[in-house]
Amino acid sequence: MSLDSRQAVATHDGRADASVAANGDSKGSWGDTEDSYGHSGPVNKPKSPKPENAVTIAVSSRVLFRTETEQKVFEERGVEEYLKYQVEHENEPFAPGPAFPFVKALETVNSQLRELYPDSEELFDIVLVTYNHAHVGVRLINTINYHNLFIERFCMTGGSSPIGYLKAYHTNLYLSADAEKVREALAEGIAAATMFTPEKLIEVSDTQLRVAFDGDAVLFSDESERIFKTHGLDKFFEHEKEHENKLLDHGPLKGFLEALGKLQKKFYEKGHRLDCPIRTYLVTARSAASSGIRALKTLRAWGLETDEALFLAGAPKGPMLEKIRPHIYFDDQMFHVEGAAEMGTIAAHVPYGIAQKHPHKKDSSKSK
Repeated sequence: MSLDSRQAVATHDGRADASVAANGDSKGSWGDTEDSYGHSGPVNKPKSPKPENAVTIAVSSRVLFRTETEQKVFEERGVEEYLKYQVEHENEPFAPGPAFPFVKALETVNSQLRELYPDSEELFDIVLVTYNHAHVGVRLINTINYHNLFIERFCMTGGSSPIGYLKAYHTNLYLSADAEKVREALAEGIAAATMFTPEKLIEVSDTQLRVAFDGDAVLFSDESERIFKTHGLDKFFEHEKEHENKLLDHGPLKGFLEALGKLQKKFYEKGHRLDCPIRTYLVTARSAASSGIRALKTLRAWGLETDEALFLAGAPKGPMLEKIRPHIYFDDQMFHVEGAAEMGTIAAHVPYGIAQKHPHKKDSSKSK
């Protein structure tokens, strides 16, 4: 299966008609803001946290919403016709994109955090990032209100790269459909991933945020991956055994797991460890006995943990992810991203490390 980061999900053209919801249910007028997630407006929206206190998620409009039709207008007819089209259709809300369930889950966590800590600003804060001209802002705002999303921060760059603004927003994670911009963000030390839309979608929890991570070149550096790619499986096992008490260096998404862990602890402190609305997973093709101990020791030394750790010993990740049903899964290898998407998981590619130069071969006996 080949993935395009702008790939459509279903049969409609990316617009959420005010009379038909994204899930096909009948809806009322534009002013009736009840969405497919059961929220109805008007809604009293809380105050945004200060960026320095929040866990900031910067999301491209092309992954939060479905904009395939508009992108086609831009590519085929140019920027002026594109802007005209957007203004003419500004009362037509965009349909949800691949990042939409993830963002809704973040807002669910925020609601529970506000109940437990009314005065705390340690919350998720979503920033909508777009290359669009400010003229398109009206349609984006209409869409956000239509879906009852709480997004107050916009970064509309009018065609310029948004990467320079991410640090100013104290960004903890950047999600985009543009692989080149994701690589630029990673080069700036910002956790980032390219999002893809699977051809089929599995239902995800509406009460618990679930985030799954690969290990090597995602949470950890690509040190061990380099050994495997250059010297083979036996040398990899030998290297891991010799270095099992030496911590792995951090990978590009270590900081995001750390941010999730800090919010989890706020629930634990209120007696909600067992029913915490955030759950994290390590899903790695490492073998538990031969190479898993180093990964676990590294996480423990960092003061981090995942709620579940799945060591698959080279088995496909897709079936396991189908059972987990994460809102997002991060992996450095497109082979695994595609495998996850085939099973209906929303997967994101982290273009980091040696795997970008030496992609996985399907007949290989192992990949991490």
